[in-house]
Amino acid sequence: MNSFVLAAEAYRRDVLAGTVPACNWVRRACERQAHDLERVGSPDWPWVFDADRAARPCEFIAGLPHLKGKWARARELIRLEPWQCFILTTVFGWVHQETGLRRFRRAYVEVPRKNGKSAISSGLLLYLLAGDGEAGAEVYSAATTKDQARITFDDAKRMAERTPAMCRALGVRVFEHHLAVPDAVSVLKPLSAEGSTLDGLNIHGAVVDELHAHKTRAVYDVLDSGTGSRDQPMIWMITTAGSDRAGVCYEQRTHVTKILQRSVEDETFFGIVYTVDDGDAWDDPTTWAKCNPNFGVSVLEDDMEAAARKAASMPSALNGFLTKRLNVWVNADSAWMDMRSWDACADPTLREEDWLDAECFGGLDLASKVDIAAFMRVYRRGDQYAVFGSYYLPERAVESGTNSQYDGWRRRGLLTVTDGEVTDYDRIEDDIVEVHDTRVVTAIGFDPAQATQLVGHLLDKQLPMVEIRPTVLNFSEPMKELEALVLKGRLKHNGDPVLTWMVSNVVCHRDAKDNIYPRKERPENKIDGVVALITALNRAIAPSSEGSSWWDKEPADAAA
Repeated sequence: MNSFVLAAEAYRRDVLAGTVPACNWVRRACERQAHDLERVGSPDWPWVFDADRAARPCEFIAGLPHLKGKWARARELIRLEPWQCFILTTVFGWVHQETGLRRFRRAYVEVPRKNGKSAISSGLLLYLLAGDGEAGAEVYSAATTKDQARITFDDAKRMAERTPAMCRALGVRVFEHHLAVPDAVSVLKPLSAEGSTLDGLNIHGAVVDELHAHKTRAVYDVLDSGTGSRDQPMIWMITTAGSDRAGVCYEQRTHVTKILQRSVEDETFFGIVYTVDDGDAWDDPTTWAKCNPNFGVSVLEDDMEAAARKAASMPSALNGFLTKRLNVWVNADSAWMDMRSWDACADPTLREEDWLDAECFGGLDLASKVDIAAFMRVYRRGDQYAVFGSYYLPERAVESGTNSQYDGWRRRGLLTVTDGEVTDYDRIEDDIVEVHDTRVVTAIGFDPAQATQLVGHLLDKQLPMVEIRPTVLNFSEPMKELEALVLKGRLKHNGDPVLTWMVSNVVCHRDAKDNIYPRKERPENKIDGVVALITALNRAIAPSSEGSSWWDKEPADAAA
């Protein structure tokens, strides 16, 4: 059997045996490959693993030169590490047993910096152009800006220029702004959202480097829709972690994790994520080796030690170390919530209907135009809490495209979009009344800003509305309580992606008295659901002697 395939199989076995350090997602990717191999020949499994097809991209890339570092100075060819062999052979080795067409059409690889991403990506561009056997291939190096799109393209171009024998053998011609195989009518170009048009593409292959940096989904959607007429297209996404959980990159990552968890079935999508596991110490070299598959090769321990020392002495550098060196998604430059602990509290089977007998506390944060109006419910049963939310936005805000996820959330029923330019408060009122009439609602906290008319209607219907102004005094303790409940695993949510995104956006500042308050770094980083959740928790942790409803106030006070 080919040496690249043997290296891939050895890597898979070593990961599963525990002799190669690997995180949960890497182990699951290896388990998926092992399980798929066992299914070959089953009536319900139409694919076979072709070792020759699996080895082709490895053989092609291994014939290309290094462009950077000591290997380039020594004029060495690319040497594929076992983990790279595993990814490449898995993606390109599976074919349909009848048609011979490739199984995987999308590949998502998330790995920290300095692990050889660029060399593989540039080599794959050339392979998809000239080595994949596709006539009339259109291949693109894709990014949001022209400069970013040219980085991988220019590396591929230099590789071709330094490999004249390959160019002669495959008929590759190198031009300033594109590469071509005239006999096959194939072309390789950089592609960005800054181009004159993204329409009319017939894509055989595309490499998207650093997908986390894409602020909108425009380029990805063009690539995704532009492969429809190809028999075996390949969209290759390779990236480090980032901080934008509302972006297209985290969307793809979430899809991958669901596939690896076997909660979603998508046999044409390959994914692998190199990162930390819960409980791993970020300053431990064993963690570094787990996250960085090229540890000891292109990722050096002394360099990691220096970066870790900087992160330990400068809190502002910690998030950069986590994202770029350990591939951990962080929420912002000054993080509040431990997002791994938050994710651990997710229970996709959690249903609000199962908590209707529990004590319920509501929290309301209203907005009218660009912010999201949120109505949160916190249920308490003993020392356990469950949270659910409803979110509202006017149609104009969705159409403006400030968040690439809004339309998707609307289609999934996670975001209520009302007609016009302002949020329809009547819809929110109806939902609050329905909750009050069907639950054991103790109190509903609200910020009086923009709430006068709505709260007046709710008071007329005798709902237990409690004014909670968004001050440090009102928010600090419930915010700390929320964090503590998450860390202790006593708060459950159903994996709500809208709330998770908002939690990831929260930053906080501690004053001299250790008070905290929720903030956001950028206007587009909405936190309205968290504000409403903290408001609800303010009522949940308030002593019973406090928090009386407006109905319990003297008439003059209530009117004020």
